[in-house]
Amino acid sequence: MLNVNQIKKLFKDLNAELAKQHVMGEVGICGGAVMCLVYQSRNATKDVDGIFEPTAEIRRAAKKVAEKNGLDDDWINDAAKSYFHVDPPKEDVMQLSNLRVWAPTAKYMLAMKAISARFDSHDKNDLIFLIEYLSLRSSVEVFDVICQYYPKNNIPAKTQFLVEELFGG
Repeated sequence: MLNVNQIKKLFKDLNAELAKQHVMGEVGICGGAVMCLVYQSRNATKDVDGIFEPTAEIRRAAKKVAEKNGLDDDWINDAAKSYFHVDPPKEDVMQLSNLRVWAPTAKYMLAMKAISARFDSHDKNDLIFLIEYLSLRSSVEVFDVICQYYPKNNIPAKTQFLVEELFGG
């Protein structure tokens, strides 16, 4: 598990590796890393999910960071990239010499967490946190947020069930 301080250190190490390559990189984080770094709603996450570019250079630098810190090569990965439906509104998390780290806004994170709605993960607790953080009071308000970023016909049934369950519906 990676805590906030470890994640920040890994990004600083990634920045140093990119600087050695004379590469400017950008990482958009999502999932547990956002919940830890931005909202401090969790103590740790198992990895850093996101999207990044330039992809090959960041993968190469991340592998060196993994070796240096005794981590698996996929400590940072883009497995969640399919949940980025549209270019999200962004908030800067870290700005380093050769690396910009950003996160989607709370509303976009809520939409992503609702769409993924994985029952074997932290999605439900993260969704509860984001609903409270955004002061949403009904499933209708939650779906209004989701539909700002995802077409209604792309919202899976599991999302509807989860959101309605959270509001006792």
